Amino acid sequence: MEILEFRVPVENNKTLFVWNIEPNLTEAQIHVQLFSVFSAFGPLYLLKVSPNAPLHPPGFYALIKFYSAVQAAEAQRLTDGKTLFQSSQLKVRLSSKQTPPLMAGSSRPLSHAHCLELANHCLGFNGWTSEIITLKELTNEDEEEGECEGEEGEVKKLRMGCLLQLCFPRHLRSSRGAAVLEDTFTCTGADVVLQRRCRLQRLVREKALVQAFTAVLLILLGNGKVMVEVKQSSDHLLPDDTEGILQVNEFSWVDVPADEDVPADEQLDFTVS
Repeated sequence: MEILEFRVPVENNKTLFVWNIEPNLTEAQIHVQLFSVFSAFGPLYLLKVSPNAPLHPPGFYALIKFYSAVQAAEAQRLTDGKTLFQSSQLKVRLSSKQTPPLMAGSSRPLSHAHCLELANHCLGFNGWTSEIITLKELTNEDEEEGECEGEEGEVKKLRMGCLLQLCFPRHLRSSRGAAVLEDTFTCTGADVVLQRRCRLQRLVREKALVQAFTAVLLILLGNGKVMVEVKQSSDHLLPDDTEGILQVNEFSWVDVPADEDVPADEQLDFTVS
C-alpha cells in the first residue's frame, strides 16, 4: 500500500536518472520514447531530456519523476540494462541526492494541470467531479459600484472569490477549497474589463480546485485498486451552510504562477548510486 498526495514529489526514491541514450534520435523523439516506456509503470510528474555536457560523448540523459516510489522502483528494476528503443543498453538509477531538510515533507501543491492529470490517471475521468458553490466578484465598501467600468485610462481593480466542492462518488468522499484572486490593470475599454473578468474567474476556480485537492489522499493498494481519503483539518472543514460565507486564501494576480510547477534546471541536478 502507498499513499499519494497532490503535492510536488521531492523524494529521492521517486526520481530516476537515465543515461547512455544514443544520439540517433532527436531530443523530442527521445522524450516520446521515454514517456511511452516509463508512463506504463505509473503517472509521471516530470520527464526532462537534456544533451550530454560538451566534454562527454554525444548523446542524452533524462530525469524522470514519479508520484509513486513503488512505481519508480519497479521502473528502475525492469528498464536498467535494457536496450528498449536503441541498440545499446540504457542505464537507469534511482537518485541518491539528499533532499534538503527544508523541502522534506513540505513540498508545494501540484499545479492545476498536474492535479487533473494525476486524478484522471488514478481515478478515471468519471472518478471525480467538482461543483462551484460560490463564484462572485468582491468589491470593497469604499469602492463605488461599477467604478472605471469601460472608462479609458482609469485603473480598475477586480477581486473574485470562489468556493468549490470536490466529490468522489464511488468512494463517498468530498473536499472543499476556496480562494480569492485580485487583478489591477489600466482600463482601455469595456471589452478589456470583460476579458480580464473572464480570465480571473477561470484562475480563481482553478486555484480553489487545487486547494480542494491538497486535502485528498490517494491510497494505492497492492491489487491495483485505488481508495480515496480526505485529510480533516481546520483549513478544509467549512460549514455546511455557506450562504453569505466565503472562507478563502487570498492571492494577488501578479503572484499567480503559470500552470507549471517544474523546478528550475539548477534544482534538477542529483547524483546516483
